Amino acid sequence: MQTGDPEWNRLIVNGSEILGVHVSEFQVAKFGVHIRELLLWNRKTNVTAITEPMEAAIKHVVDSLSISRWIPPEASMLDVGSGGGFPGIPLKILMPSLSVTLIDASRKKNSFQRHVIRTLGLVDIDARQIRIEEISKEPNCLHTFSVIVCRAFTDLARFIEAALPLLAPSGRLLAMKGRIDDKELDAAADMVSRQKGDFRSRILFYTLPVIHAERCVYMLESVSPVPTGGPCSLPA
Repeated sequence: MQTGDPEWNRLIVNGSEILGVHVSEFQVAKFGVHIRELLLWNRKTNVTAITEPMEAAIKHVVDSLSISRWIPPEASMLDVGSGGGFPGIPLKILMPSLSVTLIDASRKKNSFQRHVIRTLGLVDIDARQIRIEEISKEPNCLHTFSVIVCRAFTDLARFIEAALPLLAPSGRLLAMKGRIDDKELDAAADMVSRQKGDFRSRILFYTLPVIHAERCVYMLESVSPVPTGGPCSLPA
């Protein structure tokens, strides 16, 4: 199987459908360009540990699309620790009206993200080489993003602490994980209890098709306004 061939394309289409996500041929072609460039770059610089086209289709593209049901089409989204551009770039391809900011501390990964954005001709999407702790100190970024996502980035408590200052009123954090143990959940709950405002959390489970890998998403929602900005309506 090669990236972008008919078998690979069907894998994306069918895998996404299993998770309730419809993708067009045009979008599948763009996913193929993203993964093709990822695997080409990876020969010279370490961008991803996933090097097989089939694995990349499921673990990178389909997994990224799995959270689209919890993101409104016109959201302002921050992707923290985006690495090879996941989940932010596939979500932008799927939902063009998203406003997306990708951040990663690695210069080589940030360079790759910028390359893919240019290659695909994507608009209203930016890639910055910066840590979340640094961007949270920028006044124009405070309470700005209606959705903040991360994928296997760090432990939940650290993500919550760093991301909440950036979250818009009634916004939503989505942390994609393979699994979450009770210790990590307890630490997250303790961190949430020390924040101003009212929040509710839940864990959503799904299974990646073909490889049958169990995944989960930790969702934290602001259910009362934080001190600045306007309301943002999010789907349940």
